[in-house]
Amino acid sequence: MQPDRIYLSPPHMGGLEQGLLNEAFDSNWIAPLGPHVDGFEADFRAAVRSGGALALGSGTAALHLALLHLGAGPGDTVFVSDLTFAASVNPVRYVGAEPVLIDAERTSWNMDPALLEQALEDAARAGRLPKAVVVVHLYGQSADLDPILAACRRFEVPLVEDAAEALGATYRGRAPGTLGWCGVFSFNGNKIITTSGGGMLVSDDEDLLAHARKLSTQAREPAPHYEHAEIGYNYRLSNVLAAIGRGQLAVLEDRVRARRANFAAYAEALGALPGVELQPEAPWGRHTRWLTCLTLDAAAFGAGPEAVRLELESRNIEARPLWKPMHLQPVFRHHRFIGTGVGAELFERGLCIPSGSSLTDAERERVVEGVLAAVPAGAGR
Repeated sequence: MQPDRIYLSPPHMGGLEQGLLNEAFDSNWIAPLGPHVDGFEADFRAAVRSGGALALGSGTAALHLALLHLGAGPGDTVFVSDLTFAASVNPVRYVGAEPVLIDAERTSWNMDPALLEQALEDAARAGRLPKAVVVVHLYGQSADLDPILAACRRFEVPLVEDAAEALGATYRGRAPGTLGWCGVFSFNGNKIITTSGGGMLVSDDEDLLAHARKLSTQAREPAPHYEHAEIGYNYRLSNVLAAIGRGQLAVLEDRVRARRANFAAYAEALGALPGVELQPEAPWGRHTRWLTCLTLDAAAFGAGPEAVRLELESRNIEARPLWKPMHLQPVFRHHRFIGTGVGAELFERGLCIPSGSSLTDAERERVVEGVLAAVPAGAGR
């Protein structure tokens, strides 16, 4: 009989969500909006110290609304991190703009500031600056924002921060997602906190938030009848899901501590092995270790990431490769890529292993045993 499955990053409920859900049901606030939506926005705004927050159905919706407010469309470009999930790039295509994909650097695995600056300089000389730059903060760690912000300010290009994977991280004491023009967060089921599905748009720009709020509720005009002067979307978060989010947000720091403890245990068990490198923590902030990620040199370790993944799967343990860079994806392969191949190398060598905040010591030991068992007798270590 197979042991229970160990998932990569399962939801982890605390003690408050059920009571808040019951409150929503008891008050009959089941409709799309309600007091928990307002409360979740206020709680989140305070947690990340942003000027304003708008609760939405997904992080993708938040990014889409930000690009719509900027007027991005056909004939425009948007510079985007290349090493990311497709949801960071899809909204650029939703609005008809052209993504330009910027490679990663090795310190944080996020967008390379030097490549971005050079790309902006080249675009300025060509008279075709992008409508925005979308930087993604991967796996619980902030990109190096100071040089990225400096480059964007120099060329007066808005910076959108995709912090879907980085809630709870810090950059020089501040929350990534709050340093640029706006930030995008996700509460998908595998994130560090979850509403099962949901997202948040944060910004100090009141015009952006007001316009996004209108667009997210089908762009209704202030009239007693249904009046529409622009295309709208059904993007708001429900009161029921917001209740879950409020309970989850209250235990965010506990979840960060648990995931960092997972990483520390993995680092102790695996970090000194030949051919094994764990994702570095950049000197500019706190990594939440939302996912513990490692890279493997197959020759030195004795097994590559796919062999390890398959061994773990045979033991009913979920593991996944790192994000496949967007310039290697069939749907984005024809878009311009600026880079040196760092992201592609990380993808070829990288693996994400179970990192949930509810992971037990025994489960973590099963993961370590599976990683070590992938090495054939007499090979590598």
